[in-house]
Amino acid sequence: MTDLERPAAVEVHHPQPITPPPTTAPLVPVQPGPAPAVQSVQLPDGRIVTGYALAPAPASAEARPAVSRMAVNIALGGIGFGAVCGGLFLLTAFVAALAAFVQQLVILAAVIFGGFIAVQVLGTSRGRSGGTTVHIRKAVIKRNHFHS
Repeated sequence: MTDLERPAAVEVHHPQPITPPPTTAPLVPVQPGPAPAVQSVQLPDGRIVTGYALAPAPASAEARPAVSRMAVNIALGGIGFGAVCGGLFLLTAFVAALAAFVQQLVILAAVIFGGFIAVQVLGTSRGRSGGTTVHIRKAVIKRNHFHS
């Protein structure tokens, strides 16, 4: 057997799983400022760990409410105005109805009082003494001139 007739060695490849990269924590934005000092701590087994010291959060950030007072006051004012709008609509409707009613009373008084005055002035003169009666049927009109 020659080299050409001999079977070639077979190589077997086993696939290697691809490991995903380690997940990292999301980045938190940091306010720019002076870089803190690097601190090193020696553990009991002799290893040294180096890193930055974390400063505690300021107390004022914890005491401050999440929503400003001005925003709360504006929201409450809007809710109050919305609640009052129905009452304001009824109030304007009431004032308009009251004005129409007073106007009708004034007109009624003027009609009644005017009718009373008209009866007094234009009423018949029967039974009254001292008046002048003019009979128009006896009048004579000559040349556009009235003679009684």
